[in-house]
Amino acid sequence: MGTERADPDNTFARLARALDRTSSVPVSVQLRGALEYGIASGDIPPGTRLPSVRRLAGHLGVSPVTVNNVYAALQEAGHVHGRVGTGTFVADDGVSHQQAKSLREVERGIAELVRLGQEAGLSRAELTYRVSTASTRQEHVRILMIGTFHDATEAYAEDIRQYLRPGDEIIARTTEQMATQRVEGVGLVVAPRTLRVEAQALFPKLPVVGVTLIPKEATRVALAGIPPLAQVAAVSHFPEFLPAMRAGIMRFAPHVTHVTGAVRDDDDLPSLLARVDVLIHSTGAEDLRSGLNSRQKAIEYRHTPDSNSIETDLLPAIDACRGRTREQEGRAS
Repeated sequence: MGTERADPDNTFARLARALDRTSSVPVSVQLRGALEYGIASGDIPPGTRLPSVRRLAGHLGVSPVTVNNVYAALQEAGHVHGRVGTGTFVADDGVSHQQAKSLREVERGIAELVRLGQEAGLSRAELTYRVSTASTRQEHVRILMIGTFHDATEAYAEDIRQYLRPGDEIIARTTEQMATQRVEGVGLVVAPRTLRVEAQALFPKLPVVGVTLIPKEATRVALAGIPPLAQVAAVSHFPEFLPAMRAGIMRFAPHVTHVTGAVRDDDDLPSLLARVDVLIHSTGAEDLRSGLNSRQKAIEYRHTPDSNSIETDLLPAIDACRGRTREQEGRAS
């Protein structure tokens, strides 16, 4: 089962508190990262109306120009869209629309089947029996999972694999690998929501599904077990991901009061790590563990695809892909 969605108002407040004004990372970069990963994690669901520019700027104590530029960048990346006179809303991947379209096609096909059955003199019972006993081929689907880091992307693919049918295939590639490796025979591309626009640019002719990522259960349990008075460092390769990490820590370890965020290549990172009790690092920064002593604890902030997102976003897209395969085979024959 998926996790319970957070209240948007509480989420915005938590993300705002996650901004670190003492950090070397500009507030505008932190704000964009906080909103972007809030959207990607599902904390800010599709269709959610973002606070107005002036309201959010006043709440954060920043210039409205800063907030407006962040909203513009999110809109350019495809994460939000503006509606004239009503505000800015989190974009939907459009999978639900595709699912509804597929269902309408199924209904039209059923109506045509009933018509043909009546012309052939079949009763409804006879037609139902023929449909129930008809042999159908289960077309295999080849899926490409795109991510940032190799181990994490492989883990995402493995988590998704349990939802596939026998004969289906899912392969994992990082964005860096995609620059040098050709991938052929793929019918569907899957990526974290933060990479959906980039994945669509790489595969403009293929359907791309952006899945919601949430912290893995092991990560959530580890965060909940941090002592309340522990000095904690949150370290990421990407400055824009730091607010999301801090927000996640605040959500699953609200009792922790001292969290210092840092980027992997910060010059003062060694001195920070020397004085903390717990290191929380993003995937890809595992090498930092080797510098810790025996009294210090390390937690990897690792994600997994949300089962709700798989059920509502990915599986309908896979079924639609099977439908396209049948249609293509029908035309070929």
